[in-house]
Amino acid sequence: MNMELFRDLPSGANRRMASNRAQLRIRFSIALIAIDIACIVGSLFAASFIYKPGLSDQQWIVMASLLAPMYFGFALNSGAYASSIIAKPSLGAIRAVRCFILAATTVVLVAFYLKASADFSRGMVAIGCVFSIAGLALFRWQFLRRAHAIVGGNPYCVALIRDGDQSVDHADYSFSIQAGTSINPDEDCPIMFDRLATALRDADRVVVACPPERRLSWVNMLKGANIRSEIIATELTQIAPLALGEYAGRPTMVVAEGPLRPIDAVVKRMFDIVVSGLALIVLLPLMLFAAAAIKLNSPGPVMFVQTRIGQGNRLFQMLKFRSMTVELGDDAGHRSASRTDNRITSVGKFIRSTSIDELPQLINVLRGDMSIVGPRPHALGSRADDKLFWEVDGRYWHRHAAKPGLTGLAQVRGFRGATERESDLTDRLHADLEYLHNWSLWGDFVIIFQTFRVLVHPNAY
Repeated sequence: MNMELFRDLPSGANRRMASNRAQLRIRFSIALIAIDIACIVGSLFAASFIYKPGLSDQQWIVMASLLAPMYFGFALNSGAYASSIIAKPSLGAIRAVRCFILAATTVVLVAFYLKASADFSRGMVAIGCVFSIAGLALFRWQFLRRAHAIVGGNPYCVALIRDGDQSVDHADYSFSIQAGTSINPDEDCPIMFDRLATALRDADRVVVACPPERRLSWVNMLKGANIRSEIIATELTQIAPLALGEYAGRPTMVVAEGPLRPIDAVVKRMFDIVVSGLALIVLLPLMLFAAAAIKLNSPGPVMFVQTRIGQGNRLFQMLKFRSMTVELGDDAGHRSASRTDNRITSVGKFIRSTSIDELPQLINVLRGDMSIVGPRPHALGSRADDKLFWEVDGRYWHRHAAKPGLTGLAQVRGFRGATERESDLTDRLHADLEYLHNWSLWGDFVIIFQTFRVLVHPNAY
């Protein structure tokens, strides 16, 4: 592979600008939350003066304490605080109004079901809700129109990739990458995908300007990048289909997004932290015993550290208990373990058959490299029928849109062990893509419980 392709990645100045966007996002979020609180609380307070109920004069406080948390729950889940709404102030206002209506409807229905609606003045609630809707729409719209000046810059980072001689104004983007000298989608290898993921680490959105004949190559490269990815299609300017995106006045084709909404990603991450933390505490004696047995059984380190492909096709260092002799180890993973593998030690055979060798990956989960549930990470040299995995099926890269997991849907379905035939990989790939398409927290719980059935498996060797 030609390493000259990686010369012109984003400059240090652009990288520093991208890192500063974290502060801009904090300012943006705080300002928008303050506006929403002021609109909701202020509207209910004003309504209590306009329409004085015969009940308690303080009931507006109770209503505000019910409406505000409910509103924030809906708003976080619907993207009402996403920095991308700066580009479309009206969209930010619409999302806020929609979330408030949902919150108000929920509160009213719950109060009716609990027979508590008589404790509140209908007139005060109605006026307060009307004021809140008007306030959220007006003040949010005004703030988003001037957000750049108020927070001190644009917290939303959009990267441009130019493939060939494409006429695109760089000023509309946070930074740009010139393909051909930095990234080439035809270079189908882990290093290339890793460099693209590294270049786009701080971006919220990537737009590709390329010739029509190159679009499929870029689609394949961006499917697993875990970022909103779009391709400029100037020939669709007049048609402007509703399913397409738009940026800087040019229609784009949306080709990929992360599989989880922001609130889902937060819930999954919190679940990973809690489960991995508790598991490390409970399993610490077993892990110490395994480490001692490995050390006494054969010379060499206790841990085996191997480069694997992670979320967004970024490479990471995965931890395992060492189960093979050091001199016969396979760092790249070119050779799958077999039942009669002479590389595996006596202790290694036991910890592999019981999956104890995978326990150090709980540290990877706690660090954020992995998740409890997700597609299993593979070594760079893994092969099926003497072909690299991505040579067997081009969709292989798409499975990396989520964090790799300790366990996954493919594993609980019995797809474990050596990949001797192409079908050994494609069976796992289909299960991984199904998991991404149908993700739910409940589904993760089901997979975890099903994993206990296959901890000891005929294909685990």
